[in-house]
Amino acid sequence: MDLGEGLRQALAKISRSTIIDAKTIKEFNKELQKSLLSADVEVQLVLAITRRIEEKALKSKPPAGLAPRDYITNIVYDELVALMGKSHTPELKPQRILMMGLYGSGKTTTSAKLAKYYQDRGLSAGLICCDMTRPAAYEQLESLAKQANVSFFGIKGEKDPAKVVRAGLEALRGKKVIICDTSGRNALDNQLIEELKSVAAAFNPEEKILVISADTGQVAGRQAREFDKAAKISGVIVTKMDGSSKGGGALSAATAANTNVLFIGIGEKLSNIEPFDADKFIGGLLGIPDISSLIDKVQSAIKEADIKPEEMQVDELNFDTFYTQLKAMSKMGPLKNLFGMMGAPDLPNEMVEKGQDKLNKYKHIISSMTKEERMDESLLHSPSRIARIAKGSGTTEKEVHQLISEFNRMKRAFNKLKNDRNIKKRLAGMPGLNI
Repeated sequence: MDLGEGLRQALAKISRSTIIDAKTIKEFNKELQKSLLSADVEVQLVLAITRRIEEKALKSKPPAGLAPRDYITNIVYDELVALMGKSHTPELKPQRILMMGLYGSGKTTTSAKLAKYYQDRGLSAGLICCDMTRPAAYEQLESLAKQANVSFFGIKGEKDPAKVVRAGLEALRGKKVIICDTSGRNALDNQLIEELKSVAAAFNPEEKILVISADTGQVAGRQAREFDKAAKISGVIVTKMDGSSKGGGALSAATAANTNVLFIGIGEKLSNIEPFDADKFIGGLLGIPDISSLIDKVQSAIKEADIKPEEMQVDELNFDTFYTQLKAMSKMGPLKNLFGMMGAPDLPNEMVEKGQDKLNKYKHIISSMTKEERMDESLLHSPSRIARIAKGSGTTEKEVHQLISEFNRMKRAFNKLKNDRNIKKRLAGMPGLNI
């Protein structure tokens, strides 16, 4: 069970309670403690947060008109947001960023993601490779820089990272954001500490960022404190937040080191990094809809799929316009994430996976149609066309017929909406809808 699921189950129990008293709160806190501990949040932090929840819930009264259970939910929300730290709004200004972290944290990939993030927002960016210990670190960062379309500097075979930094600053003169990727280790030792101090002295960074993987566990807090003591970190980036059911330890590590989570990595693509928003993150864990993020995701997906805005305006629904919508959806990430943004994170995995498989099949089937068939589905009454499409898409004729049947139902619903004036008023201005 992941952190969000555990929190939602604990809140569901208190929502079903007819009386919110000391016993109910204590039972709720036990469930909350289990959820936080299983997500690798440090024991001391768990005890502190549940103690504060109990004190607030029992020593204060809900405002007039607010149900006690809603008041408890609000207290939990506020405490979890405080646990995860402040939200981060990146400053779009010239800066030097020093990246630190142990092996396996995703530091090198995150360096490239960060460079792309700033360059996509109008700040030219460059990467300096100062990882002198890991084999192929130079080649990896050079390759990632090309993918991100940012500048790269390194001196292959050089053992003095401070020398590389000085040469890199000269080579990347004029770049607005310069990011230095440093060496890692299995643990923070004296050799790495001295190396980081040497690089920092030569680089003179505005930001010193520690990269921590979401699956690090409860040692994340200790790791953050040790790096902060050695190099005075200014923030934390948590990676692999898309694949870990834990993450609590890494996120709360920033609190342990008296700093903030700046960004979170949410996938393998170089665009899969976003500023940390504590309110949205906790809202997602508690199943609160995040429509603004959903709209941002749609707009980003349209851009990434290289779809022109006018192509998303649907005046007539046919297989061609439907295929354009599917292309954009495929760029928006897993369906489970999208349902989470809509406030429905607990749909059964089996249902979500079936839905994802069906959408992928639909894309393959439609891509096997001719342009004429996409524009005029009446042509698909021909058995020979159905057989050709099934063969070309690696599906069965039954699955092609199923798509046509479901599409016709969608088209009838679309035409009904198109002729409904009240619906038109409510949907006016929404992206991708022009009915």
